[in-house]
Amino acid sequence: MGSRTALVEDLMERFPQVPREAVFKEDLLRGGVAFDPSALSDNESGEVKPKSYFIFSFDHGTLPELGEAALRRPPEEIILTGGPYDLRRTVVSVRVNPTSPYRVAADDEGVLGLYLDGKRIADVGVPPMPEYYRHKLSNGKSVMEVAPTIQWGYLIYLTVFRVCQYFGAKEECQYCDINHNWRQHKAAGRPYTGVKDVDEVLEALEIINRYDTAKVSTAYTLTGGAITSRLQGRDEADFYGMYAKAIEEHFPGRWIGKVVAQALPKDDVQRFKDYGVQIYHPNYEVWDEYLFRMYCPGKERYVGRDEWHRRILDSADVFGARNVIPNFVAGVEMAEPFGFKTVDEAIASTTEGLRFFMSHGITPRFTTWCPEPTTPLGKANPQGAPLEYHIRLLQAYRQTMDDFGLSSPPGYGPPGPGRAVFSVSSFMDSLPAQEAAEV
Repeated sequence: MGSRTALVEDLMERFPQVPREAVFKEDLLRGGVAFDPSALSDNESGEVKPKSYFIFSFDHGTLPELGEAALRRPPEEIILTGGPYDLRRTVVSVRVNPTSPYRVAADDEGVLGLYLDGKRIADVGVPPMPEYYRHKLSNGKSVMEVAPTIQWGYLIYLTVFRVCQYFGAKEECQYCDINHNWRQHKAAGRPYTGVKDVDEVLEALEIINRYDTAKVSTAYTLTGGAITSRLQGRDEADFYGMYAKAIEEHFPGRWIGKVVAQALPKDDVQRFKDYGVQIYHPNYEVWDEYLFRMYCPGKERYVGRDEWHRRILDSADVFGARNVIPNFVAGVEMAEPFGFKTVDEAIASTTEGLRFFMSHGITPRFTTWCPEPTTPLGKANPQGAPLEYHIRLLQAYRQTMDDFGLSSPPGYGPPGPGRAVFSVSSFMDSLPAQEAAEV
């Protein structure tokens, strides 16, 4: 097809059951968006909430390659509404790509819009600077550095360990740039704390709690790199668990507590529960056995795919199946050199994984793969997976949930087009618009 517009419109016509908002959102997440200087933020001194780089870069270029967007950060997220497609309110995580056919720019009246192939297709809203970002910790660090919020303020994202002990080509997940993201921010002289102090986290949360009077922030996620040995004398369950314990002691019941960690043995998972964690995300990354081995070599070496899956099922005995929500990276199924060659094959494989977990009452969720250029898969697949894969995945995901009588998972806010706030994939935008039953 001659233009991206033609591709998008063709897919909207072929898959009318997938919300049109989700088609655009997936395309922006997989391929990124360019920003005119008129659409950039003034960093932490402005009126727009800037991109925090909360764990990965989620960009299609390194900081030196992003031009002015590396100096004046783009917004953390954007909201799309209206335009010729009459889009309902759609929250999209920002992934910068200076060469994208999508561009955010201000018109002659200073009103931001999203342009595709040079045509304005939606109005763009940007997140206002939250009051809690305007206050510093006692040591001078910013709240955005210690406890950034995403999903339009719904989720506090606590990356308390900014690197991963799966290190080097033989251990790092082949799509993951957590270690490079750490290095590039340090090289640029930006504050980017490697291991966050528990007291710093508590102080940042106190500031959020004080100034978030509307209680928009509803959940927190504790996460970071894998710990294969020990960190500060603690294993993975105790390291991440100590933050949960401190948060729940200081702010009992204020937020839904979530942790993203490896698939750990049942006794370790019980420690998470004992520390006050309510939702466990033991991410399985990619379903196919061969691709897991090739793309997640460290996880295969230290745990192994079959054991990883057994541990996910075991964790449902601790948290309840509904509160075990493993993530996969949607799109790496089609990544060269080892991925599936056709969309049909990739969807069949991914759906097999969805059916496996959902048949046990466990509802996975997914992040749309962003091919970051410093990763092996990003270098080999700069265009990512075909947009058709992502649209058909949304269709298969909802159908599989319906087959097993499952509803939207807790801790993600409301589902439905025009209502969802989960910003790094469209799975919540594509589910029925009903109230999510939070934990």
